Amino acid sequence: MSKPGLPRMLADNEAQAILRNIRVSPRKLNLVAQLIRNRAAADAVATLTFSKRRIAQDVRKVLESAIANAENNHQLDVDRLYVSRAEVGRAMVMRRFQARGRGRASRVEKWFSHLKIVVAEREQQAEEGTA
Repeated sequence: MSKPGLPRMLADNEAQAILRNIRVSPRKLNLVAQLIRNRAAADAVATLTFSKRRIAQDVRKVLESAIANAENNHQLDVDRLYVSRAEVGRAMVMRRFQARGRGRASRVEKWFSHLKIVVAEREQQAEEGTA
């Protein structure tokens, strides 16, 4: 006898992908996440592909994973997907010391982040209204 499984936290038309402990500060990661929020999935992938920021390639991989999860695990239509949420959170902080003058030391903090991307399928009437 095992305990009952948790109910699904997302709606039926949503899928997600999570990447934990990314070696970039949450502030920098959030700048890239802002580029893709509330955009069509294909448009967001194109934006991240040509972004000059180093972390954009990792974010693109997570977004493609969320799209693949939506298609394969939840049978959602890829053409109607959009990025409903791109959440950035703080993870651990590595603390190092740098030698300074007169025998002192100063702390260097190396921040890590978590990234959660949720893609959702647009409703049919919403598409017809914009067309």
